[in-house]
Amino acid sequence: MPISFLRRAIPLGATVAVSALLLSSCAAPSSESDGGELVWSIEGANLSAGHMDPQVSQLDVSGMVQRAVLDSLVFQEDDGSFTPWLAKEWTVSDDSTEYTFVLRDDVTFTDGEPFDAEAVKANFDRIVDPETESAQAASMMGADFYEGTEVVDEHTVKVSFTQPYAPFLQATSTPQLGFYSPAVLEESADQLKAGGPGITVGTGPFELTEYTPDQEIVYTRNDDYAWGPHGEKAPKVETLRVEIQPEASVRTGVIESGEADLASNIPPNLAGDLGDGITVDSIEYPGLPYSLYLNEKYGVFADEKVRQAFALGIDVDAAVEEIFFGQFPRAWSVLGSTTPGYDASLEGARPFDADAANTLLDEAGWTERDSDGIRMKDGERLSARWIAWTPVPDDRAALANAIQSDLKTIGFEVVRETLEPGAYNEQYEPKTFDLTDWGFSGVDPDFLRAHLHTEGFQNASQVTDPEIDALLEQAVASNDQDQRNEIYTQLQEWNADYTAIIPLYSPSAITAVGERVDGLAYDLYGRPLFYDVSVG
Repeated sequence: MPISFLRRAIPLGATVAVSALLLSSCAAPSSESDGGELVWSIEGANLSAGHMDPQVSQLDVSGMVQRAVLDSLVFQEDDGSFTPWLAKEWTVSDDSTEYTFVLRDDVTFTDGEPFDAEAVKANFDRIVDPETESAQAASMMGADFYEGTEVVDEHTVKVSFTQPYAPFLQATSTPQLGFYSPAVLEESADQLKAGGPGITVGTGPFELTEYTPDQEIVYTRNDDYAWGPHGEKAPKVETLRVEIQPEASVRTGVIESGEADLASNIPPNLAGDLGDGITVDSIEYPGLPYSLYLNEKYGVFADEKVRQAFALGIDVDAAVEEIFFGQFPRAWSVLGSTTPGYDASLEGARPFDADAANTLLDEAGWTERDSDGIRMKDGERLSARWIAWTPVPDDRAALANAIQSDLKTIGFEVVRETLEPGAYNEQYEPKTFDLTDWGFSGVDPDFLRAHLHTEGFQNASQVTDPEIDALLEQAVASNDQDQRNEIYTQLQEWNADYTAIIPLYSPSAITAVGERVDGLAYDLYGRPLFYDVSVG
C-alpha cells in the first residue's frame, strides 16, 4: 500500500501564479467513469452542534465539507500563490488598506440568484455583524479594522480597512469567507449554523440536497458549474455522500471494505495497515501545531517558573515518536514547520529536562510532597485541570496519558476532564480551567493574533501584554514581508521563554483513498477537492 508524505513550506507574500494541484497517485480518469456516487467518510462529530456554517464556526471540518458548496474570490495554490476564482482580477492599494476585486459576470448561486458585488457585500457585512457571532471569519475580515465593502458597480467591489491589513487576500481564499446566496442571508441566515437543503446554498460545484445530523450529508452535482479556479466545469461524479463516522476504526473499516471511497482523519497507527489497493496521502498542513494552552490568569500557571517547569517536564519527543509512529514531527514553535515565518532556530532549543523542571519548581516554592508524591505549597497541591473537547481521538488520549505520567514524576498533578461541547464552553468562556488543547490550521501567521493578543478570540492562555499586542498589531499592518517575518520570529522566541503555549506536534491530514477513485486533489491544508474526481 503506497503512502505519500508531503511537507509544504509556503512562502509568505507569494506573487500571483498558477501551480498544479497535488494529485493522489491514481491514473487519469476515463469518460466511462463519469457520474456515479463517491462516498466520503469523515470524523465530523460536532457539525450538528451548530458548526455547519464556516462563516461562524472555527472548526476545520466545517470549511472542509462546505467547500463543496462555497466558492471563494481567489484560490491559493500549494506554493502560496493566488489564482483567480470568483474574482477574475484584483488590485491592492500600496498601503494594503483597499482591495478591489473585479468579479466574473457568469456566476450564479444554485437557487438562481446572481453572484455579483451586492452578494459579496452582503456576505462580508454579515460576517462582521456582531449578531452573527462569528469569531474566526470575523477575525479574518480584519475585525475592528474592517471599514466596509463598497459596490463600485455590478461586478466590481472594494473592501476597505481603517489600517493596513496584509493578510486579507489569503483570507479571501478560504471557505470561511465563501459566499452564500443573498436570498438565504435575507430569509434564513439564522438557520445557517444548523445548515441543510435550501439553507446551505452557494455557487459551488455541488448543492447540499440532504442532511441527517450526525449521520450524513448528501451533495448533488451542480450541472451549471463552469467557474472552477482552474477552469473546472461541473464535477464528474453526480453525488458526493459524506458519512459522519467519529470513530477512527469505523472510518478505516469502511475504506477497507469498499463501503467508502475516501476516508479523512485517519490516525497514524491505522494508516499503515489498510490493505492493497488503498492509497494513503499524508500532508503536513500549515498553522499552529497541536498545543497546550496554559491559563496564566486562573491557577498555578500565573507563575512563569511553574509554566516553564511544566513544559520541561514533558518528554514530548518520546511520546510523539511512539504514539504517532514518526508520521507527525515534534513541534518546537507556535508556527508549524510548513508555515511562513517559521523559526527553525528553536528546534531542539528546550528539550525534555526533568532535573531543570524540578529545580524550577523548588525555586517557585513547591518543595514539599504529599503521600502521593505531588508537590505542595502552603497546604495546596500542585495540580492543574485540563479540559478537552470531545471527541478525543485515541492517539491524543494516549498523548495526554503520557503527559500526565511524565509530570507526575516531577510531582505535578494533571487532572483531565473530557467534556461535551456545551460543558466545555461553560468553562472555556469564563476561562475557569488551567489548560486546554487544540491545533489550528492557517497559512498567514496572523492567526497568532487570535491566540496571543489581549483581545484575541482564542487567547485561552489569557496573555495580556501591551508589548505583545503591539508586535501583533505591527505585523498585521505591515506589507513589508521581511518586517513581518522578523516580528513573527520575535513572537516565537518570546513564547518559547514565556511558555504561554506549549507546541507538541505538527499534524498532517491523512486521507485513505480507495482504488475506484481517480483525479483526487487536495488544497494546501490537505483537504480533498472533488472537481476532477471520478469513480470507476
